Amino acid sequence: MVARQISSPFDLHCFTDDRKGIKAEVICHDLPELGVEHPRNVPGMWRKTAVWSAELGGITGTALFVDLDSVIVGNLDCFFDYGDESDVILARNWLKPFRKLGQTTLFRFKVGAHPYLLEEFRKAPQAIAERYQFEQHYVTAAVRGGIKFWPSAWVRHYRVHCLPGYIGRYLKPAKIPRGARVIAFPGEPKPEDAMRGCWTGAEPVTAGEHLANLFSRDKRLHGTIKGHLSRFQLPCPWVAEYWKE
Repeated sequence: MVARQISSPFDLHCFTDDRKGIKAEVICHDLPELGVEHPRNVPGMWRKTAVWSAELGGITGTALFVDLDSVIVGNLDCFFDYGDESDVILARNWLKPFRKLGQTTLFRFKVGAHPYLLEEFRKAPQAIAERYQFEQHYVTAAVRGGIKFWPSAWVRHYRVHCLPGYIGRYLKPAKIPRGARVIAFPGEPKPEDAMRGCWTGAEPVTAGEHLANLFSRDKRLHGTIKGHLSRFQLPCPWVAEYWKE
């Protein structure tokens, strides 16, 4: 997806604990070490805080971090041209758009320029995690000089911006919002679910079958009526078009 949507030469680095099946041109690294015990009984991907280390697998310069469960649907050049090279730029939190909260689903940063984020976290990991709950909230608040946001149209949330409403999703598939370049899939469903036309952990069914499953305790996808009704989608052809070799 990156190669199809970027004009300049690039290196693609993958931090992973399983290198099997990854293409040879991808530069693989072990998962970076957090350096402290992972915070307990808090949400958020606090392991991701390790990317702010002063040294990151020998990577230098400006990096664009992209979560693996993202679908690239437009050109990426603008993510490197936007703002100043020294800026830390995040997607704006889609669920709380009126608060200045960032999403680290896709963010740009200069590698090694903000080691204090990890250093300060290591001093009090549990306390910081309890205060901010999510590592992206910590990054939003703690970057010296403040963060910036991408134009809102560039990075969109599949469930929020692509799927039709509760009734509409029974009639038509998800769409790509105008101006979108990356579609994020936080939580559920995942890109492979969108391609198949089902929710995470479920098998594809027709609209009628999904509605009928509301009355079966074993087949319900959520404990509430609203929750079950929202967990339906038709197969999404554009995900298959973009999320492939």
